[in-house]
Amino acid sequence: MPYDYDVLIVGAGPAGTACALGLAGSGLRVGLLDKARFPRDKVCGDAIPSPALKALTRLNPAWAAELRELTAGHRTDMRTSRLVSPAGTGVSVHWQAPAFNSPRLHFDDALLTLVRRHTATDIHENSPVKTVAADAHGATVQLADGTRLTARLLVGCDGAHSAVARALAPAPLDRTRHCAAVRAYFEEVQDVPATTSDFLFLGRYRAGYCWVFPVGAGRFNVGFGMLSSDVARQKLDLKLVLQELLETHPHLVPRFAQARQLTPIQGFGLPLGGSQRPLTGPRALLCGDAAALIDPLQGHGIDTAVISGLLAAEHAARCCAADAFGPESLAPYAAAVQRRLGRDLARRYRLMRLLARAPWLVEGAFRAAQWPPLRRLLVRAMG
Repeated sequence: MPYDYDVLIVGAGPAGTACALGLAGSGLRVGLLDKARFPRDKVCGDAIPSPALKALTRLNPAWAAELRELTAGHRTDMRTSRLVSPAGTGVSVHWQAPAFNSPRLHFDDALLTLVRRHTATDIHENSPVKTVAADAHGATVQLADGTRLTARLLVGCDGAHSAVARALAPAPLDRTRHCAAVRAYFEEVQDVPATTSDFLFLGRYRAGYCWVFPVGAGRFNVGFGMLSSDVARQKLDLKLVLQELLETHPHLVPRFAQARQLTPIQGFGLPLGGSQRPLTGPRALLCGDAAALIDPLQGHGIDTAVISGLLAAEHAARCCAADAFGPESLAPYAAAVQRRLGRDLARRYRLMRLLARAPWLVEGAFRAAQWPPLRRLLVRAMG
């Protein structure tokens, strides 16, 4: 049967754009669709970890350099993380690998600009998905406006509430492997150097932390997140928790005394990595948040999204070359994600749960990190 595309990527965030970039020059007909029109905001912490930049550099150094040019003026390079324990012990960690913070409004738009400039991908913006279906003959995505797109293979990069995952690789919500978080933008925050991100760990909310991230142009992403199971058990309103922290936490009160809130506090979900969530379905691969690849220890996911998107591009090209899309042909993708990301994410999840159950370990780690050799071990564990 004729198809509109060989590979249709659903979701144009970091995972989807990385997949499209990875398929550049493949000779395949590639479509990329998103429910929004870019630039569009994405509620998250705005941290762009070094592995994401390294992965793009390995793909094409010129594109990685172009990305930095496109985000100039909308990012701040990160050199230091300041961590504060529940008891108030502070540790500063200095990073060697390049990383930066950037509002997703600008970062995701820059990635999509690279796709426009350097690939033959058909881009469909403002195209929310209504239904997804697949069988032995192909995959079909029907859009809300009635448009019907067909493909030999789908790549689901459409986030934590993925339509592709719900239709073709469903999995129940496990609140012990899911975080809830809130964030807002502020300006005029005091005592936060432009190249420093702050993380505050709290005795009352163990499986979580508060953050203050500079994101350029004098703005700060300020938020709080914790395990969804704990949110439900304690019946918390995270928006109120964040407001309370800014008004009462001894390390935050002086910094926010003159601060001005620029946006409402907004919430978002983080499906944590390290689970047994299916990564493939009939004629489908899942990437990024749709594949539950958020780092359980640090809460970031742009690096895992980019890496999984590039892995999906590699395996999609192989499947199309072999004209093979059955479970046995898709399974190597899941195995590759497990080798590259899954094992480490599972280890980080176990460590996060251990630290949440044994707060004395957290304080011990902070005290030990005052000694430079042990602080270097902490850097390696976090990186």
